[in-house]
Amino acid sequence: VQLQASGGGLVQPGGSLRLSCTASGSIFSTSMNAMGWYRQAPGKERELVATITSSSNTKYADSVKGRLTISRDVAKKMVYLQMNTLKPEDTAVYYCNTDPPYAPWWGQGTQVTVSS
Repeated sequence: VQLQASGGGLVQPGGSLRLSCTASGSIFSTSMNAMGWYRQAPGKERELVATITSSSNTKYADSVKGRLTISRDVAKKMVYLQMNTLKPEDTAVYYCNTDPPYAPWWGQGTQVTVSS
């Protein structure tokens, strides 16, 4: 199984980005696993920012609540993170993984930089 995040980039404060997570591997199902988006800022621990459960319940870190939205397309084995009203403190490398995470499935992540 590989979980590859993409869609990052440089955006101005207040801007938006949509991240995508592609799950490869025939035995992996984004509907059977709770999926999460994580981020790691320079000098900080990796943190969970959004989760979508197998029953489609969502949960967010307080720091992103109301600005980030997690969703998925089961048929395409894709998980998305819509990021709105971005702030400089959202700058980090973003990763997707199951929740809780399975270490061998960490991908390289995608860099999000919020700066004017």
